[in-house]
Amino acid sequence: MSADSPRGQVDKIGCTRARSAPPYSDLLTNKLGYAWAEDKEHCQEYGRMLQADPGKVSSRAKKRGLPQLGTLGARNHYAEIQVVNEIYNKFAAKKMGIEFKGQVCVMIHCGSRGLGHQVATGKSDSLVAMEKAMKRDNINVNDRQLACARINSPEGQDYLKGMAAAANYAWVNRSSMTFLCRQAFAKMFDSTPDDLDMFMIYDVSHNIAKVEEHFVDGKQKTLMVHRKGSTRAFPPHHPLIPVDYQLTGQPVLIGGTMGTCSYVLTGTQQGMEETYGTTCHGAGRALSRAKSRRNLDYTEVLSALEEKGIIIRVASPKLVMEEAPESYKKVTDIVDTCHLAGISRKAIKLRPIAVIKG
Repeated sequence: MSADSPRGQVDKIGCTRARSAPPYSDLLTNKLGYAWAEDKEHCQEYGRMLQADPGKVSSRAKKRGLPQLGTLGARNHYAEIQVVNEIYNKFAAKKMGIEFKGQVCVMIHCGSRGLGHQVATGKSDSLVAMEKAMKRDNINVNDRQLACARINSPEGQDYLKGMAAAANYAWVNRSSMTFLCRQAFAKMFDSTPDDLDMFMIYDVSHNIAKVEEHFVDGKQKTLMVHRKGSTRAFPPHHPLIPVDYQLTGQPVLIGGTMGTCSYVLTGTQQGMEETYGTTCHGAGRALSRAKSRRNLDYTEVLSALEEKGIIIRVASPKLVMEEAPESYKKVTDIVDTCHLAGISRKAIKLRPIAVIKG
């Protein structure tokens, strides 16, 4: 069974292993692919933001993104084989297809790769345009690393359309990896993904800005909600979550570290009212990457993971220190805080047994 990650999955994708690449406009509007037909039902935005405009994505961004399709990327991105360690809410878990401890899941965390980075920061994309807009509109910010534009300005609208295209690319990317994951498991067990019941629980984005309807001071308003380092957590009966989860609330995927557990939570009405349907995305760093490299030992981290029965494969040795469990806050404390605050509720705890870092 395949539980997918804190970002997007789609109904139609393009696979990076294809002999000839599909038109990029189709990739960025999510019109091609190998995902199961039912995957889109368990995907935020059904895996496709309709306002996406590939014309707002520069040729440099497209050039960066095409060879990276179907790849994890570096930093905290991962593909992780997990087993169910605890079930806190049997009703919610059953709705997600989780029925017993020891059930195997796969969690994938990755995003829009170099394409999205170029859209957000590239000098040929939005950054220069926003800096000019700030000067024109006399907008001042308290951090030199920040840039912005008014939502309804030409620059703001161009960015939102390009960002939506990057989000669609991220869904395509994760769908590609889900396809490859299903094929790998089928080959290993001499079976089929269908027979292995490798369905998708949910796919939800983080680090994205979205137009949503929320109540403010008792009045319904249209807001731009920008979730940075957090993720959407809509409550039961919300019209934008799948039919399967109308009674439980939206599944919320909280990644731990390669040596600690991950969690699946559910959204709550209290969270909708207090945080605009938002909760934590993960534990957050306790040590900077540079400090992790200075203070932690490569072999000691590997030995500690091995003692826990965790197998790891990394593209670069320095990632072992940067992404070591000690580099992050305790995810259990973070999840318990969100649970006790009522902005999301614990449903499932997942223990890692194999980790691939980009």
